[in-house]
Amino acid sequence: MTMHIQLPISGMSCANCASRITTALNKLDGVEATVNFALEQAAIELSQDAQLPVVLESIKSQGYDYGEETLLFQITGMTCAGCSARLNKMLSALPGVISADVNFSLEQARITQVPGVQSPASLREQIEALGFGAQLAQGSASARRQQLLVREEQESAAAHKALVQVSISALLTLPLLVGMLAMAGLLPWHLPAWLELVLATPVQFWIGARFYRGAWLAIKNRSANMDVLVATGTSAAYFYSLYLLATLGMAASGKLYFEASAIIITLISLGKLLEARARRSTQSAIRELMALRPENATVWRGGEWQSLSVDEVLRGDRLRVLVGERVPVDGKIVSGESELDESILTGESLPVLRTPGDNVLGGAINRSGVLEIEATTVGEDSSLSKIIALVENAQMGKAPLQQLVDRVSAVFVPVVMVIALFTLLVWYAITNDFGQALLAAVAVLVIACPCALGLATPAAIVTGTGVAARHGILIKDVDTLQKAHGIKALIFDKTGTLTQGKPVLASWSGNDEQLRLAAALQQASEHPLALAMREAVQGASLPQPDEVEVRVGAGILGKVAGHSVAIGNPSLLAALGISMPTPAEPDAESGSDGATRVWVAIDGVAVGIAALADTLRPESPAAIATLRQRGIASWLVSGDAPAPVAHIAAKLGLDGAFDSVLPAGKVEKVEALRSQVDGLVAMVGDGVNDAPALAAADVGIAMGSGSDVAMETASITLMRSDPRLVADAIDISAATWRTIQQNLFWAFVFNIIGIPLAALGYLSPELAGAAMALSSITVLSNSLLLKRWQPKAGSHVSTHSHV
Repeated sequence: MTMHIQLPISGMSCANCASRITTALNKLDGVEATVNFALEQAAIELSQDAQLPVVLESIKSQGYDYGEETLLFQITGMTCAGCSARLNKMLSALPGVISADVNFSLEQARITQVPGVQSPASLREQIEALGFGAQLAQGSASARRQQLLVREEQESAAAHKALVQVSISALLTLPLLVGMLAMAGLLPWHLPAWLELVLATPVQFWIGARFYRGAWLAIKNRSANMDVLVATGTSAAYFYSLYLLATLGMAASGKLYFEASAIIITLISLGKLLEARARRSTQSAIRELMALRPENATVWRGGEWQSLSVDEVLRGDRLRVLVGERVPVDGKIVSGESELDESILTGESLPVLRTPGDNVLGGAINRSGVLEIEATTVGEDSSLSKIIALVENAQMGKAPLQQLVDRVSAVFVPVVMVIALFTLLVWYAITNDFGQALLAAVAVLVIACPCALGLATPAAIVTGTGVAARHGILIKDVDTLQKAHGIKALIFDKTGTLTQGKPVLASWSGNDEQLRLAAALQQASEHPLALAMREAVQGASLPQPDEVEVRVGAGILGKVAGHSVAIGNPSLLAALGISMPTPAEPDAESGSDGATRVWVAIDGVAVGIAALADTLRPESPAAIATLRQRGIASWLVSGDAPAPVAHIAAKLGLDGAFDSVLPAGKVEKVEALRSQVDGLVAMVGDGVNDAPALAAADVGIAMGSGSDVAMETASITLMRSDPRLVADAIDISAATWRTIQQNLFWAFVFNIIGIPLAALGYLSPELAGAAMALSSITVLSNSLLLKRWQPKAGSHVSTHSHV
């Protein structure tokens, strides 16, 4: 059985660490892994769960660590210590379980596991299979949040420790700058040699211990990373100075390079501190989404309202949501109405009115009224869980450019070591000054750090997909993010995508009382046209119909408040012997305006014609106009008759339309358009019948109001039923791709310019250290600029479309 896990990884110092872990894991049989340095996370797929311990051991053996989560169960049915021992043995043997502690006296089981391997439901089933009862006391949603809080506390503590160390390092290094000023001729005296040693030693071996640890791990695993470069460069400067001090004594004052090693370590440590802060900022999207999960829900159980863990909520449970609370799970409103803030889930900027029968999303904030809802999806099936999984999946992916960068990084450090050695030998041969030769070699080692190169792509992807998700655009993978900006033609499904997806009464030729009687008869039908007529008189009291007769394909007739009422097409009226009020239209069923017409007769007299049409979404014209401005062709595909399809296409000014297309035929239309267009073709749809075409297109885009099948098939999901978001999805793809290219430019520029300057002696080790730190911060800062991206659709007035 295939197992997919997202595993937090700690202890990585640069992108080369991530590449090394990835390489080692992918060498294992049946394991596919991607490690993201920017996220400090690994996405691992195992062909069978028995390989999990081998994967975890591989990570540990390389000197890194992984996260864990704890689940707590209340156990019933244990009669002796032997029961707890048997349960403990079974739980400990489950895949992904790190430890299990079953306490007989407390009747509790505490399970520590690799995150996400065993769900609370599967653990409960395993416990119950042994004959015990189990109730979740602390579940996966709360455990995941707890894990997130613990990680944030650890990161905060690490950041505080790093700040203290950098501050101490700066204080110790500051006096050593006097030596630099003296060597530059700005001061007439030097620090005593012994004082330089005293100041530089704690910086080298206490503050710089992280670089030695990282270098040792890399060498032990037969690879090289940033830590090897920094440790080698600073150690060379430090130990050469120590050698001079030992041989020349106090006469070595003014000839030492302690300040070079100390300043390099201080600057790089400061750079790493700023880099860690920026990396945490790029990860904020997942943190914000995780924070939406409420820990508890108020559930109707045992004849009373009870506060339970959200993991205990079952499909079909009745829940109460008070004003100010978050909706615990996806559900349908049973009673009450309120305005819900769904902004973090759908990008809808204003609260949306929800009434009985409407669906609500778990994580939305209840702003105005008390609601009672029926849970429809819970746990990992909920919309919020799917959003988190989609965003995580996209952020963990690697673009083809990143794979190239990884290959470059793998050979980069050894090549730099060779260049540094060559620089040392050439300088010494030319000048016969080992100190000068050493400084040039150290500068080469320090400027060449591949960190910026490794962060360039993942930092942009993490930030881009995160900001897109915040505005209701879910991008499934990196491949889609890379391709979407190359879309040159879009095929829109008509119903539910560009239109509202349900007919409304467009016009009525009779009076209000006649329409009320017609709507009353339509209470006996669930046909979409009947629903449209009923909604047209919403609020009016309708009498109940009697003697109802439905004639399939023709219409409906019956008695309402003592009147005979008939609603249908001309053939129904003709069969009843009722004369038409005016000559019938050539195409009465579907006029040139795209509306379907039905005739209403009361007491044997035709009194009016109802024109019913699936109206355009108010955002559709703006959506098509925006695409046209960008040179993207828009086409329509529908199973409807030619007249309504042609009417919609003409009204929107589309480039073309396909009518009377069966679901299977939509794939053919995608292929046909692809052969005509110089660029990628995208399909936009919302129904089950759109799924094949969504999969066949270069980029499939599903409306969030559509079916689960469409959303799972598509590579982009729009969480609002707003077609303007299509252009916004293309925009964020282009913005992210531009950022990746800019990041790679800056990362390469620092190295391409810096290494030759350092080798030629134009760059001191201190300046090289500052430039190296600056390169990573530049790349991360440029990525964080993506957070300012705003969708154009968000700048329009909200239409409060239902999700």
